[in-house]
Amino acid sequence: MPFPVDIKYIIETEKELGVEFPEEFKKKMTVENGGEIQTEEDEWQLFPFFDKSDSKRISRTCNHIIAETKEAKEWDTFPENAIAIAKNGLGDNLILLPSEINPTILKEEIYLWLHETGEIMEIARTIKELIEEK
Repeated sequence: MPFPVDIKYIIETEKELGVEFPEEFKKKMTVENGGEIQTEEDEWQLFPFFDKSDSKRISRTCNHIIAETKEAKEWDTFPENAIAIAKNGLGDNLILLPSEINPTILKEEIYLWLHETGEIMEIARTIKELIEEK
């Protein structure tokens, strides 16, 4: 069950990854850090931001964005500059990609990365659009 996260943990993640997450994504995650998203094709488990506020939250957020992105980068086809934000249990991820203008700022668009082919396709303009599909 997702729960709120303090913005300081989002900022810590941004500093560690060297990127700034999209505003809509941060808003969603401060209210519900993780959770599920349903699309027409799949059910996705959103990765939380690592919350170190107490042992229960540490345990609940151990599959955090940094760890899951690091794991995804072990695939040859995973984009070097992508950040993994969700998985479907079959190996595919939802990802955020950096802006062409400033690579330290992640775009609002949500992309699907297919692990077998490395194909990337946009599936939503924002996280809010995915949430509203429920």
